[in-house]
Amino acid sequence: MKSTWQTKKLSDICVVFTDGNWIESKDQSTEGIRLIQTGNVGEGIFKDRGERARYISEETFNRLRCTEIFAGDILISRLPDPVGRACILPDIGEKMITAVDCSILRLNKNILPKLLDYYTQSNVYLTDVERSTSGTTRKRISRKNLGLINIPFPPLPEQHRIVKVLDDIFEKTAKAKDNTERNLQNSKELFESYLQSLFASPVSNWETKKLIEIGETQTGLTPKSTNKKYYGDFISFITPADVNFMGNGSIRYGDKGLSEEGLSVGRKINKNSVLMVCIGATIGKVGFTTQDVSCNQQINTLTPSNKYEAKMFYYLLSMHSFYEKVVKESSQATLPIINKGKWENLSVTFPKLLSEQKAIVAKLDALSVETKKLEAIYKQKLSDLEELKKSVLKRAFDGKL
Repeated sequence: MKSTWQTKKLSDICVVFTDGNWIESKDQSTEGIRLIQTGNVGEGIFKDRGERARYISEETFNRLRCTEIFAGDILISRLPDPVGRACILPDIGEKMITAVDCSILRLNKNILPKLLDYYTQSNVYLTDVERSTSGTTRKRISRKNLGLINIPFPPLPEQHRIVKVLDDIFEKTAKAKDNTERNLQNSKELFESYLQSLFASPVSNWETKKLIEIGETQTGLTPKSTNKKYYGDFISFITPADVNFMGNGSIRYGDKGLSEEGLSVGRKINKNSVLMVCIGATIGKVGFTTQDVSCNQQINTLTPSNKYEAKMFYYLLSMHSFYEKVVKESSQATLPIINKGKWENLSVTFPKLLSEQKAIVAKLDALSVETKKLEAIYKQKLSDLEELKKSVLKRAFDGKL
């Protein structure tokens, strides 16, 4: 019965409630005592991060008078995303400490750590945390405000019952989520596999050409942002974030635009062109324009001549084998980047006959539509499973489970 439940502040249900230690980069090492950081803390999940693990020496541990943490302790991150995410520390077989932006909770005997762990995944808890955060550019919560968050909990026998029910439910939903994520990945791989198979075995009436031989190649250009006259709604101005933004080669056109005067100092890219991001973490991302656009200098473009089926080159440049060529030819100083000269000299192999090019595009377009339908179904199922989890948690802490 809910009437037998208690509500206490988070800091009042802990034997230990403190922060981790301030560990500077110079004090970190590749072996010794394991340093658990905010990146290890997921919503109810400990993320091991394997080879990215950080350590400090025993000497540093003693010099800084670090607080050792133990399996069964709860860590709460006071940084996004989201603020307040928590997990129970597993036994990883190592001596451990944590960083200053994690709060350490060692609960008293009146509340089960697993119950609190489940509560920190509920919307009620996360909403309470959000109300207690500070900061404009990057939200965070102080340990004092975190300690003031109210925690509802029933008598111990009821806690055990609730935890068991939630364990059973979430074990099943976790399996369903794993299967759905696997199906989602399989649908993406199915399309890539079919794409590869179409171009894997060229025949005698196929040809190999460099991109520069297929049509016009350009690199985008950004008009001076300080001149407001250059920006308007005359033509869409495309940045890397607008390329393939829905995962099917589509371009986001309405986010930013140039005026007619802005286009005169920029570069016009005709419709039915292929756009590829050629710098940074998203290098190799490909899109296909269905209208005239302009773009910035982080994007290289190919406008095939009229004797070709233009969209075929979107598919060719989307292939993983072409991406590998791009990466191989890119410089790797600080950010991967491939200049226009190297990019336009990369080659692709394709049918000479326009009719065969059109037939390939028709097949790929049809399969792409069906693949996206499957992906939408799987993504919706993942969303439904997440909503189910939140609903079950709400019922549990409303005393209705």
